Amino acid sequence: MVEKRTFESLGHADHGWLNARHHFSFADYYDPARMGWGAIRVWNDDEIGPNSGFPAHPHRDMEIVTYVRTGAITHQDSMGNKGRTGAGDVQVMSAGTGVRHAEYNLEPETTTLFQIWIEPTRKGGSPSWGAKPFPKDVRDGRFAVLASGFAEDVDALPIRADARVLGATVKAGETLTHTVGEGRYAYLVPATGRIEIDGVPFKARDGAALVGGNTYAIRALDAAEIVLVDSE
Repeated sequence: MVEKRTFESLGHADHGWLNARHHFSFADYYDPARMGWGAIRVWNDDEIGPNSGFPAHPHRDMEIVTYVRTGAITHQDSMGNKGRTGAGDVQVMSAGTGVRHAEYNLEPETTTLFQIWIEPTRKGGSPSWGAKPFPKDVRDGRFAVLASGFAEDVDALPIRADARVLGATVKAGETLTHTVGEGRYAYLVPATGRIEIDGVPFKARDGAALVGGNTYAIRALDAAEIVLVDSE
């Protein structure tokens, strides 16, 4: 019930300023067996060099979640939004009917992040952007909801998808559980540290595709930081 996707097996593109790994088919990386997982369409593991980044480019009808692992990313878009998101924090852009945005690392160090694209439940709607700091103690030893399409998750950044983006920090030896509902899909990546999922070992930046209708035991072998997306 756990499909392991090692970091070494991911798609890879090195542009000099950008060193990217792709968990799913993206840009010049194409694997018909890795086109997405449920509504999760993209999970990129990006290393962005100092004073570089993505110039303005368009998107539409996609929920784009950025989880910053180290450094910071500065966002600017055609709606007039501008903001800096630092390590451990999250930004969400709902592309809706269309938006142009730029993402730059204006820091003197390399920024590392996960960029996750989730297909929206409904197309269209006005584009929007938001960012939020999430204190580490909110997710110490448990999953905290960082972004969500469910109204009851009032403290999370809103997305227009039947999905949740969760984050947790766990100490070595601690175990978390997560239930993936019947007919749903979850994808998990440890940003740092080694873990086991139902006894299957994963190192930092490996991917785990989890099948619905099951409860999974996630045990930290080292102190670990975990990101999980649960979607339709």
